[in-house]
Amino acid sequence: MSRKPSPIDDGLAEIGLEIGQIVRYAGTSDKRYREGVVLRRERDGSVGLRDDRGRARAIPVERIEIRVVGPRGGEQWLPLTDTGGGFQLGLF
Repeated sequence: MSRKPSPIDDGLAEIGLEIGQIVRYAGTSDKRYREGVVLRRERDGSVGLRDDRGRARAIPVERIEIRVVGPRGGEQWLPLTDTGGGFQLGLF
């Protein structure tokens, strides 16, 4: 009997993401950044997103950036690969 993994335990936490988190990713054709909402971790290791038009996308981890809010409220986008599986700016 094959057991389907729960959506909570799909590998998002180990790369520092949560379901429903807003991220941005680089487009393939024009290289512009677009925002998406995290849905799941795909079998190939990419992240399943829903884009602004409601389409499902599978984006490699290397092309995803997360929003970080600094201690004074300023926002910046950092590549997910640079955060080392989770980033907490408040500790620094």
